[in-house]
Amino acid sequence: MTSTPPPPLPMVVPTQDLPARVRIHEVGARDGLQNEKRAVPTEVKAEFIHRLARSGLTTIEATSFVHPKWVPQLADAEDLFPLVQDIEGVHLPVLVPNARGLDRALALGAHRVAVFASATESFAKANLNRTVAESLAVFEPVVARAKEHRAHVRGYLSMCFGDPWEGPVPVHQVVSVAKALLDMGCDELSLGDTIGVATPGHVQTLLSELNEEGVPTNVIGVHFHDTYGQALANTLAALQHGVTTVDASAGGLGGCPYAKSATGNLATEDLVWMLRGLGIETGVDLGRLTDTSRWMAGHLGRPSPSRTVSALAQPPQEQ
Repeated sequence: MTSTPPPPLPMVVPTQDLPARVRIHEVGARDGLQNEKRAVPTEVKAEFIHRLARSGLTTIEATSFVHPKWVPQLADAEDLFPLVQDIEGVHLPVLVPNARGLDRALALGAHRVAVFASATESFAKANLNRTVAESLAVFEPVVARAKEHRAHVRGYLSMCFGDPWEGPVPVHQVVSVAKALLDMGCDELSLGDTIGVATPGHVQTLLSELNEEGVPTNVIGVHFHDTYGQALANTLAALQHGVTTVDASAGGLGGCPYAKSATGNLATEDLVWMLRGLGIETGVDLGRLTDTSRWMAGHLGRPSPSRTVSALAQPPQEQ
């Protein structure tokens, strides 16, 4: 009788000049679920976050304190956050779109918050109903008050590489808004390829320009969508530049409700597979993570779009 072989793992071949460790900023519970049309029960979301934590993820974006009118799926933020906020050793950032959202988050004891800006006027109008300058003016007192409460503040910057209305986004335009977010007090930036059009050279050019303008690499994270299959290549380009924070979504869940051409985020499992092969530590148990994504896919009623989740679900081939 032949025993069942263990699940495959990539051969580890370390590459010089790459980070020894990467922090994965898991966005599946917020960005991944936010445009699901069918309401996901609060208890399922809480269990999803707990399972993600048990897989070894240490930063898990929990929810958004946005008005329910705009993102109905996240209307349960006040009910969800208390169910997860005491997970030991895990940071649970939440999105706060304005002062009211920040008040709601602080009242529940949130210690990490994020604001969401745009590098382009078209997306600022579609997503925030304001110009870029007006949206920054709204965020400035929000960030200031968050810092008064000693909260860590992340600044999301969307449309860093391309915009569905405006096309390719000039690098200097992205740099200008990124610097404005840092100048108002954000601790960290997440550069978003919202419609997935970036390529590795573009990524490295933007990162180099940010450095030249005084933005250090250690405050930069990257957030790639896989619309054209470039997310892992773009991530590797960022790692080669020294970036050590990468956003990803368990099972490849998510997109963007305001950019119809945006498909799913980079799947956390696909990212972990690549990083493991490169000898880069993440602290993530890939087996537990894939089990979690399959569990959530069952609740959503469809298979996970992650290539790694799909591959590991297949029975071993006879030799």
